[in-house]
Amino acid sequence: MFDRLEIRVLPPGPRFGAQLRFWVNGEDVVEGAVGEGGRGPFAADVLPIGDPSSLQATSEARRVELGEPECTGGCCGFLSVVVQRFGDIVQWSDWQVPYAPAAPPPEFHFDGSQYDTELARAETDRRRQVYT
Repeated sequence: MFDRLEIRVLPPGPRFGAQLRFWVNGEDVVEGAVGEGGRGPFAADVLPIGDPSSLQATSEARRVELGEPECTGGCCGFLSVVVQRFGDIVQWSDWQVPYAPAAPPPEFHFDGSQYDTELARAETDRRRQVYT
């Protein structure tokens, strides 16, 4: 059975621009790995308008930053994952977490079609924030 991804685009706030949160199987991956108060990456960085997303899964493995603790990634490190496509399967693996004692999330396997559809939906949400 495949894992299920939901990408949420959070509106910009007084301190930060719009950011992303990643929910897998109903769990907030960022909060689970970096704790409450952590934040996801800026939507403009991961879902750039007019350019491909760093989350786009290809046969070439790519490390993507998905979050950081409240104290910032420069202080304690970033939450990152390797994204890679194997045929019709998208894999998130080889997690790096900001804190040594924090347990990394498990390896996730997504149906490629669902993954691509969710990424396209999140990109549309991102564009709507820019033009409204």
